[in-house]
Formats: sequence, C-alpha cells, structure tokens
Amino acid sequence: MEYYQIAIDGPSGSGKSTLAKGVANKLGILYLDTGAMYRACGLCALNNKIDTKDEEKIRKMMETIRIDITHEDGSQHVWLDGKDVSTDIRLPGVSVAASDVSAIPCVREAMVDLQRKISEGKNVVLDGRDIGSKVFPNAKYKFFLVAAAEERARRRLLEMKEKGATDITFEEVLRDIQYRDHQDTTRASSPLVKVEDAIEIDTTSISIEETLDTLLSYIKE
Repeated sequence: MEYYQIAIDGPSGSGKSTLAKGVANKLGILYLDTGAMYRACGLCALNNKIDTKDEEKIRKMMETIRIDITHEDGSQHVWLDGKDVSTDIRLPGVSVAASDVSAIPCVREAMVDLQRKISEGKNVVLDGRDIGSKVFPNAKYKFFLVAAAEERARRRLLEMKEKGATDITFEEVLRDIQYRDHQDTTRASSPLVKVEDAIEIDTTSISIEETLDTLLSYIKE
C-alpha cells in the first residue's frame, strides 16, 4: 500500500493548523502539528533558563530532551520529558522561544527526524515551515498559505483571548508575528520558502471553511 503526505506550509497565523486539522478530519488521516514540537523545544529552554539563541547550550539541551507525540480523542498531545505540555507550549513567550531555537540546525535535524518517524507507514497531513521543502519534498500534495500580517495578528489575538490571555495587546501580537516572519525567512537552516510545486492560497479575506473547501478540491482532483 502506498501512503501519502499532505504538506501545508506558511507563516505564523496563516491558518495552517486549523486547516490541517480540518483536512485530517475530512479525509480520516493523521494530523501532525510540527510547530508544537519546536514550541516544546523552546519551552524546554525557557524552563531551564537557557538563552534560546545560544547554539552551544541548545545543542547540549537537545542531547537529553525527550519529546513524544500522542493522539487521544482526536487531539494531538505533546509530551516534554514525560510531562504533557500541550497547554504550556501555547503560553505567551513560548512562540518567540520556538522561533529562536528552530533556527538552530541541530534542533531542526532532530525534529525533522521525529516527524518522519511518526509519519512512517501512515497517510498524514503536516503543517509547518519546511514540510514541502525539507521534511517531505516528495509529498503528494503541497500547499503554501499566506495572509497579511495584520490579519494574522488579529486571528492570533482572538485565539489567545479565547484561551484566557486577556492582558496581551494587538501591537504585541503583531510584533511577535513580524519577528517570527523575519526569523523564519532569513534563517540559514530550512528557511520558510514556497516550493515551486506548492499551491498558494491567500487566506487574508476568506473564511476557514472556504479555504478548506478550496484545499480539498485540489486533493479530490
């Protein structure tokens, strides 16, 4: 039996995770949130008071870190050194830490290996920054989502407020988005790029439902 991968790449807040979950539900396949893995690495650095840009210290951290992914009741759970950190990795500050550590080659190498191992022998949809370019360059379906930074910040702020983060401002979220955009596109190791055979979808002014229908139409074809 031949298994396939669906790669959904794009900048922070473009709707990748929501769409990937929708695709997985519609097609009955596994969803793997790769960004959560980098967030776990960032959280580990913060918990251990390690400078997230100190490559040598991060390299040592990666020698002992243990990240596991489980799927329970249709939801992905992220485990860091035996603790379920699925909620903790969404806390303010972890996003920037994740962006910092993800620029370090040893972190990306470890996470790419883990993503491939989890996906082996399965039909899977993955979202991230380098799925179509690095993790699965031969994925059967590749998509690249884009959206204006202001719209992505608005969505992220709404999501954070729904989770109880009421003391954060739009300006703070926008700065975080812009910081991550710069980090993701300029890093030396697996930068965010649109590969030639990826289908680009601009989600700025269309709903998640419309975007999902558009994406699924290409898969059905």
